[in-house]
Amino acid sequence: MLFASILLAYIYPPLGMEREAGVSLGDIANWGVSFIFFFYGMRLNREKLKSGLVNVRLHILVHASTFLLFPLIMLAAMWAGGAFGAKGNGYYLWMGAFFLATLPSTVSSSVVMVSIAGGNMAAAIFNASVSSLIGVFVTPLWMGLFLENIDGAHNLGDVILKLVVQVLLPVVAGGLLNPKFGRFAEKYKKALRMFDETVILLIVYTSFCDSFRKKMFEGFSAAEIIELSAAMVALFFAAYGIIWCACRAMKFNREDAITALFCGSKKSLVHGSVMSKVLFSNPAIIGVVLLPTMLYHAYQLIIVSIIAKKMGEKRG
Repeated sequence: MLFASILLAYIYPPLGMEREAGVSLGDIANWGVSFIFFFYGMRLNREKLKSGLVNVRLHILVHASTFLLFPLIMLAAMWAGGAFGAKGNGYYLWMGAFFLATLPSTVSSSVVMVSIAGGNMAAAIFNASVSSLIGVFVTPLWMGLFLENIDGAHNLGDVILKLVVQVLLPVVAGGLLNPKFGRFAEKYKKALRMFDETVILLIVYTSFCDSFRKKMFEGFSAAEIIELSAAMVALFFAAYGIIWCACRAMKFNREDAITALFCGSKKSLVHGSVMSKVLFSNPAIIGVVLLPTMLYHAYQLIIVSIIAKKMGEKRG
């Protein structure tokens, strides 16, 4: 569906920018971002979060991998690849790769893969949920290193204000309603997941409409997209390998190691899509910036599902 959205944006970009009665699809996507975080807050069970606090070493490894290891690997790659001297779309693509590195872990797919492989489910649920909350603050802080150098990016003060209004307040409001409506949110979580996915598709579509209209991708060749794909796969295995070594060094049991590997190596397209709307004011840039995240998202699902299946078979 993601690539179908991009194809539709390529075929007919004006649809994503037309305004009917003063409202555009981009405006609807912005409102959708707030609702995503509102419903996320409503689903947050405080009791489950408290019970998941016990395995501290595992939590530290997962979040250090997500929010320190990935950005540091990418900063090293940027230095080695001459990213700091890059111009135009090449620079935006590097920023997109760094943006990916700063994102939190996925929630649903991490938990599902841990379950298939036979990992620590309670810890997976805890870490995936907490990662999303940490990412609300850490992703903008990391990106603050480069926002001033990106045309069409909000300055850090604007980002913090937008973050509070569009993300933090909805999460808090949803969390306050959890005791009363948490069961409702849990009961209809499939419908809410479909809502999340619809908003993501809308963000991707409107962003790429503007990118295609402004010819943002004209400088990219098929070879460069293949190189970017290979780089995303290499990033995954670099992080996965380091996390695996850390699990061995910390003498984790099989269940905890699986949770660390799967929760620590994955990145959330949901948060990438919604945070891009918060961080960047120019929709044309968002299409380019999101490209590494979309590629990484696709490859991580394929690779981790294969690994999880093999681990599950060994366990059986």
